[in-house]
Amino acid sequence: MTDIIKLLRAKQWIKNLFVFLPLFFDRHLFDAGYLIPCILAFIAFCMASSGIYCFNDIHDAEADQNHHEKSKRPIASGKVSKAVGYCAMLVCFAISMAVIYLINKADVRNGLLFLVIGAYVVMNIAYTLLLKHIAIVDVFVIAVGFVLRVLAGGVATGIILTHWIVLMTFLLALFLAFAKRRDDVMVFENSGVTMRKTANRYNLRFLNTATSIVGSITMVCYIMYTVSPEVVERFGSRYVYLTSIFVLAGIIRYLQIMIVDVKSGDPTQVMLKDRFIQGCVACWLLSFALIIYCL
Repeated sequence: MTDIIKLLRAKQWIKNLFVFLPLFFDRHLFDAGYLIPCILAFIAFCMASSGIYCFNDIHDAEADQNHHEKSKRPIASGKVSKAVGYCAMLVCFAISMAVIYLINKADVRNGLLFLVIGAYVVMNIAYTLLLKHIAIVDVFVIAVGFVLRVLAGGVATGIILTHWIVLMTFLLALFLAFAKRRDDVMVFENSGVTMRKTANRYNLRFLNTATSIVGSITMVCYIMYTVSPEVVERFGSRYVYLTSIFVLAGIIRYLQIMIVDVKSGDPTQVMLKDRFIQGCVACWLLSFALIIYCL
């Protein structure tokens, strides 16, 4: 059972918290009428993403055996058979669909949420089979996956997404995806083991430049968002820009982890282990919440 849980990669569910962003920014975080369907959408996305992880581990089992960390995965290590992996995948997809149906049996949002999560599943199957082997396309697919998470939260709650939340989600995810590719290149240059067919289409110089550019654009986009007249009017506060301090600190810290510490391989692990970034996220959430909910 422990190996099955590892196969589902529950730690990666932290990525699905992006589902709650529309709720947070629309000031409905404590409204049960919005919160309950959003929680259900989060569960549905967790199950769908776990199903994708099962498929990915089954497909990449042989390649993962050559990686110092991925070789420990349940299927690559032989602790879980591919047949069990397929069963787990189908169960995850079935639970995801059942939860979507529970959100609102008679609402058109039901169908839309099926489409959003269905698009995520199809896109990631295509990613595992083909798209991850195409340089630049691979990181853009990852970024689109995060946008779909936010869209799922909006669809489940009926909240219309602004262009700002879509742009910032896409840019932040793109930044993290490029940082992860840098770690793959480091493994390739240090050990000669090619974990991805795109490894020879990336190098440290290119990835350092790409992450710096995308990180800078992300920061500029966030600042423009905080000072835009529509945001000031919507939240009734001119002080949203103050939250930029924590966003900037978090981005710079991640660049430090990536370039100095060379430990940017898994953004989820960085989030779970690095106290500085955890502090930045906590301070950003607290300051933003105080500004839009209390002031």
